[in-house]
Amino acid sequence: MAMKMKSQSKHLAKASSLQFGRMIGGKSLDRRSVLRGGGVAMSLPWLTAMQPAMGSMVSASPQRFVAVTLGLGLVASNLVPEQAGKGYVASRYLKDMDDIRDRYTVFSGVSHPGVKGGHRAEASILTASPMGSSGRAKNTISLDQYLAKYRGEQTRFPSLVLSTGGSTSPCYTENGAMIPPLDLASKLFSLLFVDESPKVRSQQEQRVKEGRSIMDLVGAEVKSLQQQLGAGDRDRLDAFFTSVRDLEKRMAETEKWAKLPKPTVDRAAPVDITNPSDLIGRQKTMCQLMKLALQTDSTRYITLHLPGAGGVIPIQGVDQGYHNLSHHGMDEAKLEQLALVETALINEWADFLRSLRDHSDASGDLLGSTSVLLTSNLGNASNHDNRNMPVLFAGGPFQHGQHLAFDQRNNYPLPNLFVSVLQANGLEIDRFATSTGTMNGLHSRAI
Repeated sequence: MAMKMKSQSKHLAKASSLQFGRMIGGKSLDRRSVLRGGGVAMSLPWLTAMQPAMGSMVSASPQRFVAVTLGLGLVASNLVPEQAGKGYVASRYLKDMDDIRDRYTVFSGVSHPGVKGGHRAEASILTASPMGSSGRAKNTISLDQYLAKYRGEQTRFPSLVLSTGGSTSPCYTENGAMIPPLDLASKLFSLLFVDESPKVRSQQEQRVKEGRSIMDLVGAEVKSLQQQLGAGDRDRLDAFFTSVRDLEKRMAETEKWAKLPKPTVDRAAPVDITNPSDLIGRQKTMCQLMKLALQTDSTRYITLHLPGAGGVIPIQGVDQGYHNLSHHGMDEAKLEQLALVETALINEWADFLRSLRDHSDASGDLLGSTSVLLTSNLGNASNHDNRNMPVLFAGGPFQHGQHLAFDQRNNYPLPNLFVSVLQANGLEIDRFATSTGTMNGLHSRAI
């Protein structure tokens, strides 16, 4: 049996080498190329030779993703342009962003199929998983964590989960567990740029090593059972060992980063804003640190959640609580104050885009390699409607400068945008949650 497998492997290597040579001889590889030989087919990972065949969805610069999520939505009539396509007249919320119109896209008539529950659907913003209204449903992995799982090992922090306040986030593990956010700018700065003492770093390394040795012991004990188990149990054990190996790999990466100094930046540590209602000030500070995290390649995947604060946001002309304003009931006075809050919020998001655009390196500006999403679970916070979600999408390897308008009554699946983001990050995936394909009308740009 061993001789037969050895012979097959030798035949496979020879056949694969010949086929591989033919594939790369002149023309580039297709992204779904496989090596065949000896009755065996093996899919290839992404290779540099595949870049032209994959079009402009893959560039030399690493791709990144940032999600800014809102707990209280945005007033659609102030956000969504009346015209579709490229020639739209900027809405009230977008008129101050006309200088970067060609770097973002407006979406309307989109939502997560089957997602209901009003505020509860905050948990579904990045998972697109219907959670129901009873609280019994189990969530699934969020878009940012999916990216971190398969691409996050290349940076010190596979992902950053942040908030301007509170203990909830829209980020979930593959087991459906919510990831608590970091909500203090000072702690984020220390995490990113302040090195621990040699003693603390040594303790961290030791904890990683002890964890790995424990897994080795457990693995050896369980593996000894394989010969006594049936085929089904052996398959389950194989899946278990695969997860163990993945965990060992992540722990090895942690050990590596624990030995390396953190990057230095020309910025003093921020002072935390003590007013819990200063949503805009906290958003601004977090966005500044997010830009530094991307610029230093400390991470490539970030989520910032802006929950529905109940207090009065310190903006001139606003004297009612944000949550109360969002449930306006079409009261004109409340709508006007809410528009002041939401305009400030979107302007801060636009400033974040400009900061990425203004940072350039050999491969182009940072916005060109960073897809940035702004959205909320609520299309209408006043009546807790989860349809017609507000969506602005910027940067990355995409053509922008348009309003993609879909059916307001029969919404287009927003998870299709998630598939486009995953593919832009080099992942061979055709489906995420309730998606039906990639985002219709959103095309890649020439790089």
